[in-house]
Amino acid sequence: MNALAATSRNFRQAARLLGLDSKLQKSLLIPLREIKVECTIPKDDGTLATFVGFRVQHDNSRGPMKGGIRYHPEVDPDEVNALAQLMTWKTAVAAVPYGGAKGGIGCTPGELSRSELERLTRVFTQKIHDLIGINTDVPAPDMGTNAQTMAWILDEYSKFHGHSPAVVTGKPIDLGGSLGRDAATGRGVMYATEALLTEYSESISGSTFVIQGLGNVGSWAAKLIHQKGGKIVAVGDVTGAIRNKSGIDIPALLKHRSEGGSLEDFYGAEVMDAAELLVHECDVLVPCALGGVLNRENAAEVKARFIIEGANHPTDTEADEILAKKGVIVLPDIYANSGGVVVSYFEWVQVIEQKILCLLWIFPMNLMAYVCATPMVQNIQGFMWDEEKVNRELQKYMKNAFQNIKDMCKSQNCNLRMGAFTLGVNRVAKATLLRGWEA
Repeated sequence: MNALAATSRNFRQAARLLGLDSKLQKSLLIPLREIKVECTIPKDDGTLATFVGFRVQHDNSRGPMKGGIRYHPEVDPDEVNALAQLMTWKTAVAAVPYGGAKGGIGCTPGELSRSELERLTRVFTQKIHDLIGINTDVPAPDMGTNAQTMAWILDEYSKFHGHSPAVVTGKPIDLGGSLGRDAATGRGVMYATEALLTEYSESISGSTFVIQGLGNVGSWAAKLIHQKGGKIVAVGDVTGAIRNKSGIDIPALLKHRSEGGSLEDFYGAEVMDAAELLVHECDVLVPCALGGVLNRENAAEVKARFIIEGANHPTDTEADEILAKKGVIVLPDIYANSGGVVVSYFEWVQVIEQKILCLLWIFPMNLMAYVCATPMVQNIQGFMWDEEKVNRELQKYMKNAFQNIKDMCKSQNCNLRMGAFTLGVNRVAKATLLRGWEA
């Protein structure tokens, strides 16, 4: 079952538990808008290359749509649709006032030069600029993109609409990005892990971990879990996998990789078969790479007691059923990897209270008019939280979301995945009805 079919299946199951009307279900499931564009650029050698870009805007009932832009060869309409829908439920679970969107370009970033990536990003932005915006749809980095990509989007968008730093989040700090945003998704994974283990009277310290994927999310999750005393006994990325039953020195490994080293030549662990990584002995398995890595072929062999879904849709439907029968506790992606969108929200709005206080002192009679007329965006306010405050607020959001999921699990008599889906779907359905949806 592909990602779109699996996501829609989870939605329908949650909708049945909530007793939603069939017409409302259909309305919530169908995306608001699907965009497909052709992006042709000159390559460095003078030849022309054409790539297909997508942006799916799923739902805006709770606020501007929000979601990453990924550059990957497997980007296609079904994947983007599934991830856009997941973002709708994820932002609702996290209780941030956004809807869901997702975008991507079918390309292999590693085969493109920096100048080619910039040209591709600018052409893609030219094609979609009139359909995104501060109060419409706010992109962010995803797989294969980063803060520099967001800087190019910001610059190109601003050519059409004037200086608009809040059109994207996950920007470089010097362009108004938020401290702590780079680590946010991985830090959220760590906070989610803490919340789950505490529920079972356990902790990160003393638990053993396997982490699949050492991109942005996996690297930060590994670093932060290691700092908390977790013993990471195996890790893997696209080049292979390594293990050390005594625990891998994560700071040394990340330094080794930053200097151009590979997993296989890291001195502090032994090479292992990458196919065995997901079924390696551990307490907690954290998949942080591509979707569908846990499936009917390997789910029965999983030895972990807990799975924290750092990636989007790493567990397919058949694997979910197998793992449930084995008693493995799965913390779903729409909660576990929501730290990025939470801190993106902080980047978007985090300092309005400081600006209001200044204005109240200077222009007390005009304050309300200003608040009503000014977008609540960090980049317009020109003030930033320090990183400690960002992390503290993120932890609060992650704790609150976990408690709300537990409450839903209790009221609906369901597992954590359905608890998260019913929480998110219920909030979006309520917002839709309150805005005046008619059957």
